[in-house]
Amino acid sequence: MDKKPTVHLGPSAAQMERKGIHTDRGDINRAVEVTNSKLRQQNARIRHAKDWLYSVPIQNAPTMVEMMNHAADGKILKTNWQKVRNLQTQANMLIFLQNNGINDIEQLGNKITDMHERYYETSNGIKEKNRRIATLNKHLEQHEIQRQNKAVYQKYKQLDPKKRGSYAEKHAEEIRQYKETADYFKAVMNGRTTALPIKKWKAELETLTAERYALCDEYYRLDDDLRSVETLRRGAENIMREDVSEREQTARGVEL
Repeated sequence: MDKKPTVHLGPSAAQMERKGIHTDRGDINRAVEVTNSKLRQQNARIRHAKDWLYSVPIQNAPTMVEMMNHAADGKILKTNWQKVRNLQTQANMLIFLQNNGINDIEQLGNKITDMHERYYETSNGIKEKNRRIATLNKHLEQHEIQRQNKAVYQKYKQLDPKKRGSYAEKHAEEIRQYKETADYFKAVMNGRTTALPIKKWKAELETLTAERYALCDEYYRLDDDLRSVETLRRGAENIMREDVSEREQTARGVEL
């Protein structure tokens, strides 16, 4: 997917976005930023979470609280800011667990499966709407080009064929563009000579854009959930490493 430009938020909108308040301009940027590449990355992360979960034995699995408490193991939390961020992370994980009714590893697995299903619905919806939005934008862009060059082309057609030479040479680009848009719409309308449904296209574009924004919000909600799962996984892996280390130390002590 081609890179699309985002819009400048401005100080007021930027401040609202930093506080977690969505703005129209922020929604536009979020929608633009959800590219095929980001969707593929999200899919890979969810698959990785599922693969990890299948490797964790349900019996003797660490509890959710243990995972939360061990998520920062191995990190050096020197500054107050780092410590506050760690507490915020734990609070976010707790909210995630409470909101989803997750109390054990099996329920976490069910949540990840649900996330995978949500991913496919969201991803397919975004891609489908992006394709149609691109088509409608192309239609409207071509219509605008046609509109801008219509007067020149009509005057060209009204001239006596013997006197068109100099006018056609002077306005060659406008005439060419008008003819190209006429050919474009002839193909779009399958040769029908009815008026172009511009209002219908604009209304459809507005509806699809709103629907895409909603899907992109779902993508970001899913991403928030995924970050919580990944943090819990990190805590579980830290616990497992500690268990392996303790067993190795015990084994060495027995040998001695």
